[in-house]
Amino acid sequence: MPWQIIDGIAGLGSLATGVAIGVLAWWILCALASEDLEQADEWRYDVSRMNALRRSDLLYRLFSPAIQILARLNRAALQERLRGIEREIQAAGISRFWLPEEYLARAELIALLLLPAYMAVCVAYMGPSGAFSALLCSGLTVWFLRRSLRRRAIDRLVAIKRRLPFLLDLLTLLMEAGANFHQALRQGVREFAGQEVAVEFARVLTDINMGKTRIEAFDSLRRRLNDDEINGIIGSIVQSEQLGTPLSDIFRTQADVLRLKRSQRAETIAGEAGVKMLLPGVLVMMATVIIILGPFVLNYWLLGLGL
Repeated sequence: MPWQIIDGIAGLGSLATGVAIGVLAWWILCALASEDLEQADEWRYDVSRMNALRRSDLLYRLFSPAIQILARLNRAALQERLRGIEREIQAAGISRFWLPEEYLARAELIALLLLPAYMAVCVAYMGPSGAFSALLCSGLTVWFLRRSLRRRAIDRLVAIKRRLPFLLDLLTLLMEAGANFHQALRQGVREFAGQEVAVEFARVLTDINMGKTRIEAFDSLRRRLNDDEINGIIGSIVQSEQLGTPLSDIFRTQADVLRLKRSQRAETIAGEAGVKMLLPGVLVMMATVIIILGPFVLNYWLLGLGL
Protein backbone atom coordinates (compact mmCIF):
# COMPACT_ATOMS: atom_id res chain seq x y z
CA MET A 1 0.00 0.00 0.00
CA PRO A 2 2.73 2.61 0.84
CA TRP A 3 4.49 1.79 -2.42
CA GLN A 4 1.27 2.48 -4.32
CA ILE A 5 0.98 5.89 -2.63
CA ILE A 6 4.59 6.71 -3.49
CA ASP A 7 4.05 5.64 -7.10
CA GLY A 8 0.92 7.80 -7.25
CA ILE A 9 2.76 10.83 -5.90
CA ALA A 10 5.62 10.25 -8.37
CA GLY A 11 3.10 9.98 -11.21
CA LEU A 12 1.42 13.23 -10.19
CA GLY A 13 4.83 14.91 -10.00
CA SER A 14 5.72 13.69 -13.47
CA LEU A 15 2.36 14.83 -14.80
CA ALA A 16 2.79 18.28 -13.24
CA THR A 17 6.29 18.55 -14.69
CA GLY A 18 5.03 17.59 -18.14
CA VAL A 19 2.18 20.10 -17.94
CA ALA A 20 4.60 22.85 -16.81
CA ILE A 21 6.95 22.09 -19.72
CA GLY A 22 4.03 22.08 -22.14
CA VAL A 23 2.72 25.41 -20.85
CA LEU A 24 6.22 26.91 -21.05
CA ALA A 25 6.67 25.70 -24.64
CA TRP A 26 3.21 27.05 -25.58
CA TRP A 27 4.01 30.42 -23.99
CA ILE A 28 7.33 30.72 -25.83
CA LEU A 29 5.76 29.80 -29.17
CA CYS A 30 2.94 32.30 -28.65
CA ALA A 31 5.39 35.02 -27.68
CA LEU A 32 7.51 34.37 -30.78
CA ALA A 33 4.52 34.20 -33.11
CA SER A 34 2.62 37.16 -31.67
CA GLU A 35 2.34 40.30 -33.72
CA ASP A 36 3.03 43.84 -32.60
CA LEU A 37 0.97 45.38 -29.84
CA GLU A 38 -2.12 47.20 -31.05
CA GLN A 39 -2.02 50.98 -31.28
CA ALA A 40 -4.40 53.03 -29.17
CA ASP A 41 -5.20 56.70 -29.13
CA GLU A 42 -3.10 57.28 -26.02
CA TRP A 43 0.53 56.35 -25.40
CA ARG A 44 1.10 55.83 -29.10
CA TYR A 45 4.84 56.47 -28.90
CA ASP A 46 5.23 54.08 -25.97
CA VAL A 47 3.51 51.28 -27.87
CA SER A 48 5.74 51.91 -30.90
CA ARG A 49 8.78 51.86 -28.62
CA MET A 50 7.73 48.56 -27.06
CA ASN A 51 7.10 47.04 -30.50
CA ALA A 52 10.60 48.09 -31.58
CA LEU A 53 12.08 46.43 -28.49
CA ARG A 54 10.05 43.28 -29.09
CA ARG A 55 11.49 43.06 -32.59
CA SER A 56 15.09 43.71 -31.54
CA ASP A 57 15.41 41.88 -28.19
CA LEU A 58 14.29 38.26 -27.74
CA LEU A 59 14.39 38.44 -23.93
CA TYR A 60 12.10 41.48 -23.93
CA ARG A 61 9.71 39.72 -26.32
CA LEU A 62 9.48 36.60 -24.14
CA PHE A 63 9.34 38.23 -20.71
CA SER A 64 7.89 41.66 -21.38
CA PRO A 65 5.32 41.51 -18.51
CA ALA A 66 7.99 40.54 -15.97
CA ILE A 67 10.33 43.28 -17.23
CA GLN A 68 7.54 45.85 -16.90
CA ILE A 69 6.87 44.80 -13.30
CA LEU A 70 10.55 45.02 -12.38
CA ALA A 71 10.79 48.34 -14.23
CA ARG A 72 8.02 49.82 -12.09
CA LEU A 73 9.84 48.70 -8.95
CA ASN A 74 13.09 50.22 -10.22
CA ARG A 75 11.32 53.47 -11.08
CA ALA A 76 10.01 53.72 -7.54
CA ALA A 77 13.18 52.66 -5.69
CA LEU A 78 16.07 53.87 -7.85
CA GLN A 79 14.90 57.19 -9.24
CA GLU A 80 18.26 58.94 -8.80
CA ARG A 81 20.39 56.18 -10.29
CA LEU A 82 18.24 55.87 -13.39
CA ARG A 83 19.61 59.14 -14.77
CA GLY A 84 23.14 57.76 -14.80
CA ILE A 85 21.96 54.54 -16.44
CA GLU A 86 20.17 56.54 -19.13
CA ARG A 87 23.35 58.50 -19.91
CA GLU A 88 25.35 55.28 -20.15
CA ILE A 89 22.74 53.71 -22.46
CA GLN A 90 23.00 56.72 -24.77
CA ALA A 91 26.80 56.79 -24.64
CA ALA A 92 27.04 53.04 -25.25
CA GLY A 93 25.02 53.34 -28.45
CA ILE A 94 22.30 50.96 -27.27
CA SER A 95 18.85 51.27 -28.80
CA ARG A 96 17.25 54.56 -27.78
CA PHE A 97 13.97 52.68 -27.23
CA TRP A 98 15.25 51.28 -23.91
CA LEU A 99 14.16 53.11 -20.80
CA PRO A 100 16.77 52.98 -18.02
CA GLU A 101 14.43 51.20 -15.60
CA GLU A 102 13.60 48.60 -18.27
CA TYR A 103 17.25 47.99 -19.12
CA LEU A 104 18.03 47.50 -15.43
CA ALA A 105 15.00 45.22 -15.15
CA ARG A 106 16.39 43.15 -18.02
CA ALA A 107 19.63 42.63 -16.07
CA GLU A 108 17.64 41.69 -12.96
CA LEU A 109 15.55 39.24 -14.97
CA ILE A 110 18.69 37.53 -16.27
CA ALA A 111 19.89 37.18 -12.68
CA LEU A 112 16.54 35.68 -11.63
CA LEU A 113 16.60 33.21 -14.53
CA LEU A 114 20.10 32.10 -13.52
CA LEU A 115 19.18 31.83 -9.82
CA PRO A 116 17.91 28.20 -10.01
CA ALA A 117 21.19 27.11 -11.63
CA TYR A 118 23.19 28.99 -8.99
CA MET A 119 21.02 27.42 -6.28
CA ALA A 120 21.47 23.90 -7.61
CA VAL A 121 25.26 24.20 -7.90
CA CYS A 122 25.83 25.99 -4.58
CA VAL A 123 23.51 23.73 -2.56
CA ALA A 124 25.02 20.62 -4.14
CA TYR A 125 28.56 21.62 -3.14
CA MET A 126 27.94 23.61 0.04
CA GLY A 127 24.76 22.19 1.47
CA PRO A 128 21.84 24.33 2.71
CA SER A 129 24.19 27.20 3.45
CA GLY A 130 24.82 27.45 -0.30
CA ALA A 131 21.48 29.21 -0.74
CA PHE A 132 23.05 32.44 0.51
CA SER A 133 25.94 32.01 -1.94
CA ALA A 134 23.44 31.49 -4.75
CA LEU A 135 21.68 34.75 -3.87
CA LEU A 136 25.05 36.47 -3.74
CA CYS A 137 25.92 35.13 -7.21
CA SER A 138 22.60 36.41 -8.52
CA GLY A 139 23.33 39.86 -7.11
CA LEU A 140 26.82 39.79 -8.61
CA THR A 141 25.25 38.98 -11.99
CA VAL A 142 23.26 42.23 -11.86
CA TRP A 143 26.39 44.12 -10.79
CA PHE A 144 28.44 42.59 -13.60
CA LEU A 145 25.84 43.47 -16.25
CA ARG A 146 25.63 47.00 -14.86
CA ARG A 147 29.41 47.33 -14.94
CA SER A 148 29.47 45.90 -18.47
CA LEU A 149 27.17 48.72 -19.58
CA ARG A 150 29.47 51.33 -18.00
CA ARG A 151 32.53 49.74 -19.62
CA ARG A 152 30.82 49.66 -23.00
CA ALA A 153 29.94 53.35 -22.73
CA ILE A 154 33.53 54.28 -21.81
CA ASP A 155 35.04 52.23 -24.63
CA ARG A 156 32.65 53.76 -27.16
CA LEU A 157 33.47 57.30 -26.01
CA VAL A 158 37.19 56.54 -26.36
CA ALA A 159 36.61 55.22 -29.89
CA ILE A 160 34.65 58.36 -30.80
CA LYS A 161 37.33 60.70 -29.43
CA ARG A 162 40.07 58.84 -31.30
CA ARG A 163 38.40 59.30 -34.68
CA LEU A 164 36.82 62.71 -34.07
CA PRO A 165 39.93 64.78 -35.01
CA PHE A 166 40.11 63.08 -38.40
CA LEU A 167 36.42 63.71 -39.04
CA LEU A 168 36.85 67.37 -38.12
CA ASP A 169 39.85 67.61 -40.46
CA LEU A 170 37.78 66.16 -43.29
CA LEU A 171 34.91 68.57 -42.60
CA THR A 172 37.40 71.46 -42.62
CA LEU A 173 38.85 70.43 -45.99
CA LEU A 174 35.43 69.94 -47.55
CA MET A 175 34.10 73.29 -46.33
CA GLU A 176 37.24 75.13 -47.45
CA ALA A 177 36.82 73.47 -50.84
CA GLY A 178 33.39 75.06 -51.21
CA ALA A 179 30.95 72.61 -49.66
CA ASN A 180 28.41 73.85 -47.16
CA PHE A 181 28.09 72.33 -43.71
CA HIS A 182 25.27 69.97 -44.66
CA GLN A 183 27.11 68.58 -47.68
CA ALA A 184 30.39 68.26 -45.76
CA LEU A 185 28.72 66.43 -42.89
CA ARG A 186 26.99 64.02 -45.26
CA GLN A 187 30.28 63.25 -47.01
CA GLY A 188 32.10 62.85 -43.69
CA VAL A 189 29.53 60.39 -42.41
CA ARG A 190 29.83 58.44 -45.66
CA GLU A 191 33.64 58.31 -45.44
CA PHE A 192 33.63 57.13 -41.81
CA ALA A 193 30.77 54.66 -42.26
CA GLY A 194 30.85 51.77 -39.80
CA GLN A 195 32.60 53.74 -37.06
CA GLU A 196 30.99 55.05 -33.91
CA VAL A 197 31.79 58.68 -34.66
CA ALA A 198 29.91 58.36 -37.96
CA VAL A 199 26.90 56.89 -36.15
CA GLU A 200 26.63 59.87 -33.82
CA PHE A 201 27.12 62.50 -36.52
CA ALA A 202 24.66 60.64 -38.73
CA ARG A 203 22.09 61.20 -35.99
CA VAL A 204 23.02 64.89 -36.02
CA LEU A 205 22.45 64.92 -39.79
CA THR A 206 19.13 63.12 -39.35
CA ASP A 207 17.99 65.64 -36.74
CA ILE A 208 18.83 68.51 -39.09
CA ASN A 209 16.97 66.83 -41.96
CA MET A 210 13.94 66.42 -39.69
CA GLY A 211 13.77 70.17 -39.07
CA LYS A 212 15.95 70.79 -36.05
CA THR A 213 18.41 73.66 -36.12
CA ARG A 214 22.14 72.97 -35.95
CA ILE A 215 22.22 74.18 -32.35
CA GLU A 216 19.42 71.82 -31.35
CA ALA A 217 21.00 68.88 -33.20
CA PHE A 218 24.41 69.40 -31.61
CA ASP A 219 22.84 69.96 -28.21
CA SER A 220 21.16 66.56 -28.55
CA LEU A 221 24.57 65.08 -29.35
CA ARG A 222 26.01 66.71 -26.23
CA ARG A 223 23.26 65.27 -24.04
CA ARG A 224 23.68 61.80 -25.54
CA LEU A 225 27.43 61.51 -25.03
CA ASN A 226 27.82 63.71 -21.92
CA ASP A 227 31.64 63.77 -22.07
CA ASP A 228 33.70 66.77 -20.97
CA GLU A 229 35.96 66.91 -24.03
CA ILE A 230 33.14 66.39 -26.51
CA ASN A 231 30.97 68.88 -24.62
CA GLY A 232 33.72 71.49 -25.01
CA ILE A 233 33.92 70.89 -28.75
CA ILE A 234 30.17 71.03 -29.22
CA GLY A 235 29.99 74.16 -27.07
CA SER A 236 32.51 75.84 -29.37
CA ILE A 237 30.51 74.79 -32.43
CA VAL A 238 27.28 76.13 -30.93
CA GLN A 239 28.97 79.38 -29.96
CA SER A 240 30.40 79.82 -33.45
CA GLU A 241 26.95 79.20 -34.88
CA GLN A 242 25.50 81.92 -32.68
CA LEU A 243 28.31 84.42 -33.38
CA GLY A 244 28.64 83.69 -37.09
CA THR A 245 32.24 82.42 -36.93
CA PRO A 246 33.23 80.15 -39.87
CA LEU A 247 32.78 76.54 -38.83
CA SER A 248 35.88 75.45 -40.75
CA ASP A 249 38.07 77.52 -38.42
CA ILE A 250 36.36 76.04 -35.37
CA PHE A 251 36.75 72.48 -36.69
CA ARG A 252 40.47 72.97 -37.33
CA THR A 253 41.03 74.47 -33.89
CA GLN A 254 39.08 71.75 -32.08
CA ALA A 255 40.89 68.99 -34.00
CA ASP A 256 44.22 70.43 -32.84
CA VAL A 257 42.90 70.66 -29.27
CA LEU A 258 41.83 67.02 -29.33
CA ARG A 259 45.25 65.91 -30.58
CA LEU A 260 46.95 67.97 -27.89
CA LYS A 261 44.78 66.44 -25.17
CA ARG A 262 45.48 62.96 -26.51
CA SER A 263 49.22 63.63 -26.36
CA GLN A 264 48.87 64.94 -22.82
CA ARG A 265 46.93 61.82 -21.81
CA ALA A 266 49.66 59.64 -23.30
CA GLU A 267 52.34 61.54 -21.39
CA THR A 268 50.36 61.21 -18.16
CA ILE A 269 49.94 57.46 -18.65
CA ALA A 270 53.65 57.10 -19.45
CA GLY A 271 54.55 59.04 -16.29
CA GLU A 272 52.29 56.84 -14.16
CA ALA A 273 53.77 53.68 -15.70
CA GLY A 274 57.14 54.32 -14.05
CA VAL A 275 55.55 54.57 -10.61
CA LYS A 276 53.39 51.49 -11.17
CA MET A 277 56.42 49.46 -12.31
CA LEU A 278 58.47 50.39 -9.23
CA LEU A 279 57.10 47.66 -6.94
CA PRO A 280 57.33 44.84 -9.55
CA GLY A 281 60.88 46.00 -10.37
CA VAL A 282 61.90 45.84 -6.70
CA LEU A 283 60.39 42.37 -6.36
CA VAL A 284 62.21 41.13 -9.47
CA MET A 285 65.48 42.60 -8.20
CA MET A 286 65.05 40.92 -4.81
CA ALA A 287 64.27 37.59 -6.47
CA THR A 288 67.41 37.92 -8.64
CA VAL A 289 69.59 38.66 -5.61
CA ILE A 290 68.18 35.64 -3.77
CA ILE A 291 68.79 33.38 -6.77
CA ILE A 292 72.38 34.56 -7.13
CA LEU A 293 73.43 34.76 -3.47
CA GLY A 294 71.17 32.02 -2.10
CA PRO A 295 73.47 29.05 -2.96
CA PHE A 296 76.54 30.78 -1.44
CA VAL A 297 74.71 31.62 1.77
CA LEU A 298 73.32 28.10 2.02
CA ASN A 299 76.74 26.57 1.39
CA TYR A 300 78.35 28.77 4.05
CA TRP A 301 75.62 27.86 6.54
CA LEU A 302 76.09 24.13 5.91
CA LEU A 303 79.87 24.45 6.35
CA GLY A 304 79.30 26.24 9.66
CA LEU A 305 77.21 23.30 10.82
CA GLY A 306 79.96 20.89 9.74
CA LEU A 307 77.80 19.11 7.21
